[in-house]
Amino acid sequence: MESIKNSLVVVGMATILLSCGSVPHRGSIVYSPTFDDIKESKYYLTSSNKTTPIPIEKKERMVVYNAAITLSAKNVDSTNKRLTEIASKYGGYVQTLGSRRSIIRVKAEQLNFAILEIGQLGRLKSKILSGEDITEQYMDFQVRLENAQKARQRYLELLAKAENVEAALKVEKELERLNGEIDAMEGKINRFKHLIQYSTLTINIEEQVKPGILGYIGIGLYRSVKWLFVRN
Repeated sequence: MESIKNSLVVVGMATILLSCGSVPHRGSIVYSPTFDDIKESKYYLTSSNKTTPIPIEKKERMVVYNAAITLSAKNVDSTNKRLTEIASKYGGYVQTLGSRRSIIRVKAEQLNFAILEIGQLGRLKSKILSGEDITEQYMDFQVRLENAQKARQRYLELLAKAENVEAALKVEKELERLNGEIDAMEGKINRFKHLIQYSTLTINIEEQVKPGILGYIGIGLYRSVKWLFVRN
């Protein structure tokens, strides 16, 4: 019994050290050094069976690309129908269809092609393309996930050695907490992967107003007067 308690204390301390000992915190997220930080400080990883330093290779940046478009179209319903077809054509799906704003997702590598095709559905009034680098956030959650998984493995080993029900219940309580944290972090990491794979396209739709008979007469007079002024 005493040995189990001592083991629990050791594992508890190990969990704390694994969670925050090696990586400084920035708010509620564990901060992981970037490649530039590592390169600048000449930090290297070493293999388990060699003493020769192994340089850390630069990893590909993880960027989320999104776009916002303002489109003047003749008919909102037909425009939304075409947006649905475009989303499917470029490997994505529809998130929202509305009378003023629609949101679709397409494969990130197809974003520019989708923007060009959407611009042909009416008069393109504005276009904004943005990118957000989430490499550090992704690495932060990866580190936290790995630490939690290591702690869970140690608790599983303790559970197998539990000498009575009371000790087993204490270990199971910690395992339940860790499992919840692991599930949440895995969900966050999967969300990051999804955002990188699928770009979000927000389309603000302005339906073109159709002038009545008097409206067309007014337009004709305006153009005639404008033409006379230009001629003079």
